[in-house]
Amino acid sequence: MRTSIATVSLSGSLTEKLTAASRAGFDGVEIFENDLLASPLTPEEIRSRCADLGLTIDLYQPMRDTEALPEEDFARALRRARHKFELMRRLGADTVLVCSSVAPQAVDDDDLAAAQLSRLADLAAGSGVRIAYEALAWGRHISTWDHAWRVVRAAGHPALGTCLDSFHILSRSAGPEDVEGIARIPGEKIFFLQLADAPRLAMDVLQWSRHYRCFPGQGGFDVAGLVRQVLRTGYDGPLSLEVFNDVFRQAEAGPTARDAQRSLLLLQEEVALAAPPAPVVPTGVAFAELLTPDAQPVAALLGALGFTRTARHRGKPVDLFQRDQATVLVNTGPAERRDGTRLAAVGLASPDPAGAVRRAEALLAPVLPRRRAAEDAALEAVAAPDGTELFFCAAPGADGPDWRADFEAAGPAPEAGAVCRIDHLALTQHWHHFDEAALFHRSVLGLRPQESVDVADPYGLQRSRAVTSDDGGVRIVLSVGAAPSDDTVHAQHLAFGTDDVVAAARRFRAAGGHLLPIPANYYDDLAARFEFADGELETYRELGILYDRDAYGEFRHCYTRTVGHVFVELLQRDGGYRGYGAPNAAVRLAAQHA
Repeated sequence: MRTSIATVSLSGSLTEKLTAASRAGFDGVEIFENDLLASPLTPEEIRSRCADLGLTIDLYQPMRDTEALPEEDFARALRRARHKFELMRRLGADTVLVCSSVAPQAVDDDDLAAAQLSRLADLAAGSGVRIAYEALAWGRHISTWDHAWRVVRAAGHPALGTCLDSFHILSRSAGPEDVEGIARIPGEKIFFLQLADAPRLAMDVLQWSRHYRCFPGQGGFDVAGLVRQVLRTGYDGPLSLEVFNDVFRQAEAGPTARDAQRSLLLLQEEVALAAPPAPVVPTGVAFAELLTPDAQPVAALLGALGFTRTARHRGKPVDLFQRDQATVLVNTGPAERRDGTRLAAVGLASPDPAGAVRRAEALLAPVLPRRRAAEDAALEAVAAPDGTELFFCAAPGADGPDWRADFEAAGPAPEAGAVCRIDHLALTQHWHHFDEAALFHRSVLGLRPQESVDVADPYGLQRSRAVTSDDGGVRIVLSVGAAPSDDTVHAQHLAFGTDDVVAAARRFRAAGGHLLPIPANYYDDLAARFEFADGELETYRELGILYDRDAYGEFRHCYTRTVGHVFVELLQRDGGYRGYGAPNAAVRLAAQHA
């Protein structure tokens, strides 16, 4: 199905927006009036630029306050419309969006609204233009899709149809039953379909719409359910995105347009309009790779955690550290960013690496070029929105190259000891990548996003959202912090799971490691909230171990000091605990600031 995007959804000049939309693979655009008014290009030049980029102009928008008006006001609306229809002729656009009136002088009279829209449609038809009438959720008298459709049907004009907008419909919807009637609209009378998602917020609908829309799959609306109803009508126009979002308006247009197109690819898969390669959900984390200009502090940290340097890459300055089921690579090679240790790459154990790559390419994930010797394992990697490289490694028993064959033994095998595994990875996102990252991990990797969590930071709020496989074999926590310039706090972190976090913390400290100290007030509060065995709370206080409990089990965890932009969490899950210790995050953040 054809895809389109409103220029208001992207940042930059009109020329930049058109270029970004074309490069992301969109078929067409909606030209937002303000973008045209601010452009130095003539309508003819914009038309030519779109043609050169392979874009159609699917909609010009918006026209406002044109119906159910006193005759004098309606005459002015017709005069304005004549100018806009001539402009559209020069643009080469044949459909205009008309929003339901919000004017204070508008009359609550459906017959008058239908009659005036019919007169407007007569004028439009003479210019070869169609009118797509849309109910704004905050319209003065017409604010629902079914009310707008009744007026369009009453007008009975061939140049007048309706525009359905998912935000205006779903922001007022109480459930699926509120949209089921859409399927009874004749498809030829749906002139346009605009799509946007949004988080569920309790706020004024106008402010909600103007600032918090997002792409389908990034919010809480059932956009796919709405689209299914529209498709039942026989609608064959474009799927078009109209997203007002403060973050998107400031972010680079190219990546935003690519994320927008990815959201429509996923949506078309959900409603059976397209069948990209099926998602290949990773089964575990094969390795985490730290990039550092100085291996000594990283090696010291890993050594105190019980890791052993067991191998080195044949042709690259990469060492392999291992402890039980956990593997960490330490890379001291050249890099674009030499500003301290960071988590640069993750190896994901995949049951079908080749299928995972096909899925990634189909969902517009950039496949990264790699420099490798002829004998190196042919691993493919894609870039996550934050720049982290994601490698698809063959899971045990799966077909694919063995990445470990690239390493030669460089030390003794690790001693058998307590269980250690990578429980989860926490990746700090740039402020404008957060929603994109959640959609990326869901669509490309098939991970399931959890609810967003806001955590109090001493300098604001930190927002986080986990994406996980159903069995918990892969857990990634995405976060964006309150003070993004403070990398010691809003750093990435590796979380290692163990069966005895107290013993692990004692070994770490005995080996010279430094655990994050936690204020005594926290433990006084724990004593008030939970009952502990004799001496248990004192042990937690001594080692800086934090505690949480949910309906499924218990959680104990502690943190190391930060090295570069990375710190380590040691944790113990008992009884099926599902979370990440969110109630303790504010205390941890304050301790790291301190």
